[in-house]
This record gives sequence, C-alpha cells and structure tokens, in this order.
Amino acid sequence: MILTPCALTIAGTDPSGGAGIQADLKTFQELKSFGMSVITSVVAQNTTGVQSVHHIPLKMIEQQLESVFSDIPVHALKTGMIANVDMMKVIADKITGLNAPYVMDPVMVATSGDPLIAENARYFLRGNLLPLTTLVTPNIPEAEYLTGETIHTIDDMKQAAVQIVDRFNAGAALVKGGHMQGEATDFLYDGSTLHTFSAKRINTKNTHGTGCTYSAAITAYLSQGASLYEAVKSAKYFVTKAIEHSFSLGSGSGPTNHWATRKEGMKNELYHH
Repeated sequence: MILTPCALTIAGTDPSGGAGIQADLKTFQELKSFGMSVITSVVAQNTTGVQSVHHIPLKMIEQQLESVFSDIPVHALKTGMIANVDMMKVIADKITGLNAPYVMDPVMVATSGDPLIAENARYFLRGNLLPLTTLVTPNIPEAEYLTGETIHTIDDMKQAAVQIVDRFNAGAALVKGGHMQGEATDFLYDGSTLHTFSAKRINTKNTHGTGCTYSAAITAYLSQGASLYEAVKSAKYFVTKAIEHSFSLGSGSGPTNHWATRKEGMKNELYHH
C-alpha cells in the first residue's frame, strides 16, 4: 500500500457534477486516493447533453501539469477529454517518462454517435498516446473509432481488445460492453491473457458519467499499488453499484452515485467484495 496514494485526472469539466473532472475527483475521494486535476476544457453540459465548450489555452494546460509534477508525486493518472492534437502533444510531452500507471478514457464519440475529436486527432492519439498507456478503456463506439472495425458480437469485442494492444501498442485494453444486450460484460486484454468481467445489467437511463467513473476507479486502485487485474475487478464492482444506486436528477440521463457502496455500508478497499 502506497502512503497517501495520489491520483491525477487530465480532462474536461462537467458543471452538473456527473462526469468529467468532477466525477473523477469524487471517485478518487471515495476510494481513498488524493485527487488532483488538470483541466483541458471547460464544458457547459448537464444531463441532457453538451451546450458549449471552451478549450483552455495550451500554455495553461502545460503550466497546470508542471505545477503538479514539480511538487506532488503522481502514483497513477488518467486522461479523459483531450479535444485536439495540440493538447495531446503537450500532454504526451509532459507524461512521457513518468513512472506511474496511465489510464486513458478515450472520450472520442458522443452518446449521439457524433465524433468529438477531429480525424487527425484520432490518428495522433493512436500513434502517440496509446503507446504510453497502461490501459485504455473504450466503450464499443470508441473501440470502433479506434480500430476502424464494426463491433456487433462478443467475439468482435474480444478481437478489438487484442487489436488495440497488438496493432496500436497500448499497454492493455478494456473493451466495455455497456452498449450490448444481456449481462454487462467487459474484456481486458493485457498483451497475453484475455480476462472477462461480468455484472448484471441494470435497467436505468441514469448512466451519465459511467465511463469517467469506471476509469477513475481503476486509476485510484492503481495509485494504491493494485495490479491491473485487481484494479479492473474492483472498479467494475464500484461502477456497477454506482449505476445500481444512480440518481434521477435533471431531465436527461441522470448521474451515477459515487457513494453507492458507502450507502450500502460497504467498504471501498480492494478485495472487500
């Protein structure tokens, strides 16, 4: 166990509190990692969608990163929304050589199916950021966007996980099955073994911020010294409970509940389930 584990999120904001930086920091806090954040974009969004985006100047992103790295140890980090190539270049430069697990939540496709990053940004991400990752956590639309392949079946999901590692040199890939039918099953390929994580599918529309929360939980557990398999297993449990006890807030897709396990009187330490 690392004394005072510190986790960093590099992402955009959500003023409604369900996703982005806000969801990441809530998750870090619940899982007992000290949370830090570097903001890439200020996003006006709520449960109904995104209304406006303002990108932080590149120099300010760079200075935020330098402020953290020059002063506080980073035991694990994650990235979320990185809107363009210039931002990606700054972040890649600053985290290259950092001796800490890096989890990428590839925020590339909106719930509507619309791409959130330009085509050249997709290529830069694949060629320059994916090789730096310990883990990338795409949902099915994101995995399709990364690989250029259509995913319809469980076998397609498995193949996508393998392809993201073998073809694009990611450290590992967790392809999430939230968009499939039946059990909520995710596949982790770590370069040698394909692992399966399944949980009951919860019938709710309140899934705002699920991807942010899942990847943040993995990052928190990694910051505490967990193995990748242990971190994903425990994070899967955490996000499943967060969805099970989600909120009907707002007029759209409500947020997940970051203190759901606390509500049930459960502890959030690794292996407690």
